[in-house]
Amino acid sequence: MIWLILATLVVVFVVGFRLLTAGSRHAAQALSKRLQLPPVHVESMLSLMGKEAAKEFTDYITGDNESHLQNAAAVLLIWQVFIVDSGDANMQRWHQILTRAHFSPVITQQQLLLAMGFLRELEPDRQEMNALRERFNGSFAQGIELEGEAKEETNLISLSEYRNRH
Repeated sequence: MIWLILATLVVVFVVGFRLLTAGSRHAAQALSKRLQLPPVHVESMLSLMGKEAAKEFTDYITGDNESHLQNAAAVLLIWQVFIVDSGDANMQRWHQILTRAHFSPVITQQQLLLAMGFLRELEPDRQEMNALRERFNGSFAQGIELEGEAKEETNLISLSEYRNRH
């Protein structure tokens, strides 16, 4: 009789855990699948973002919106290149990952601001991140997009505007 109660408790905890984490797991899997990476890259970023920012990030990429996936990939790129390892070999690796996934390997100013919003609990320095952006774009792009200069119309919105909508 005791083993039946214990088995029931285990099943309830496992099912409950899977239901509570389903959204973040699906979002992480969608981005990981598109980038052809193990989910550990996205999940480690989500765990260090903080609970609120991680929920906002997973809500941001849960829809089937291609531009949101592109922006999420840019946030992951900024996380991996700025926070995890800023070496040239890592930059080259992530450039190849984005190119292979058919995402633009250029970090725009709007994507940098979006990443700063999602990574706000880590308190990233704007000047350092902008220098990283210029270094990354300078290494792989023909020209560097200057502050406030947009080459094309974008679907990006500010994080505060996104929060106000939802």
